[in-house]
Amino acid sequence: MGNLQDLMQFIFAGLTGGAIYALVALGFGVVYNTMGIVNFTQVDFVSLGGMVLYTSLFTAGLPMPAALVAAILGVSLTALVVEELGIRPSRSRSHLVLIFLTIGLSIILRGLMKLVWGKNRLAVPPLSGESPLHLLGASILPQTLWILGLTALTIVLLVLFFRRTSLGLAMRAVAANEAAAAVVGLKVWRVKAASFALAGALGGLAGCLVTPITTLSYDVGVLLGLKGFAAAILGGFGSFPGAILGGLTLGLLESLGAAYLSSAYKDVIAFVVLLLVLFVRPRGLLGGEG
Repeated sequence: MGNLQDLMQFIFAGLTGGAIYALVALGFGVVYNTMGIVNFTQVDFVSLGGMVLYTSLFTAGLPMPAALVAAILGVSLTALVVEELGIRPSRSRSHLVLIFLTIGLSIILRGLMKLVWGKNRLAVPPLSGESPLHLLGASILPQTLWILGLTALTIVLLVLFFRRTSLGLAMRAVAANEAAAAVVGLKVWRVKAASFALAGALGGLAGCLVTPITTLSYDVGVLLGLKGFAAAILGGFGSFPGAILGGLTLGLLESLGAAYLSSAYKDVIAFVVLLLVLFVRPRGLLGGEG
């Protein structure tokens, strides 16, 4: 019985981490589908989400629900500024140049966060209480349920957004054929800016959800973001179902690997999986779908 309880504990831990990776991977996919680039500022949107949540709670004195909304909106607005001032003015249309540009912008964002919030580790309280719940023999923190529940809700809202709203349909049109979308009158630059804002919201939400169960600092999103990038590749870069599958799979592999192999290799597993996928199936598990 003890072994089964331990297994369930590791599975829930893996699903928790996997949900965060899925949110980050979805953010990578949104920008990639509309602009054709890998946006490495996504990793800093995760850090910024936690930082703005911290400021909203302890400086502005907002209650947790309002602070959560403020953090997501704040990161989304920052993403808009990054696109408008950092990406759009670029005269180069080369995807490779734009990718390196996002790397430079990522370094700048990290430096600004270090100036504003400093280098000290900060702490953010969970969204609700800390008394563990018991499910299938496993002890689960309420924050874990928030992570799983809000991630699931976000996925549902994304599906509705891309299928039912004019902006979502416009993003799909630009992703399918940018030139044709421009011909029929879509403001492609607005769609691209909106994709950055949406990616920022996803990254900010991931940061808000994960920081109560980890340390908070200006660079905390780097490792989480790179694992989200690995999850996106694992599932099939640009595929939204693939991002979800890749994130959950990676989270479970990490948790079970740390439990039954060694916790010392926990952070290595994501990148070993990334290399194996690139060797065996470069398109990812669901590459070309979604």
